[in-house]
Amino acid sequence: MNKNKIIFSILIIGILCFFISYKMYNRPHANITESTPDITLTADTIIAAFSSDETKANSRYLDKILNITGTVSEFKLEKNKGIITLKTNQDFGSVLCHLSESASQNIHSLIVGQKITLKGVCTGYLMDVILVKAEIINE
Repeated sequence: MNKNKIIFSILIIGILCFFISYKMYNRPHANITESTPDITLTADTIIAAFSSDETKANSRYLDKILNITGTVSEFKLEKNKGIITLKTNQDFGSVLCHLSESASQNIHSLIVGQKITLKGVCTGYLMDVILVKAEIINE
């Protein structure tokens, strides 16, 4: 009798885990355009935060929707996805913004040296701060 209860419990737990995993995997993505940013800051501020204490910066910015203002130092299209690099006052490191598909269509209207604000999700720091699903807020 005890053996049957254990098997039944394991089966119920397995079904619950599968159901929760399925729901989490198929949940809708956040609409960055309509979302309110968690934090608004400049490219210089975020690169300085990651350069001085990456662990602390990760806890503050990672997976958050950020509004970042900076100066365009470079922009390009790779496989129909736009990438904008925001200049910082650091010798090494910048903010790389990987644009959404809709924002990528407007990349050709940008000018190097132009001040711009982008909204996207911070995914971390690898010599550069990375922002994904970015939308151009102002041009």
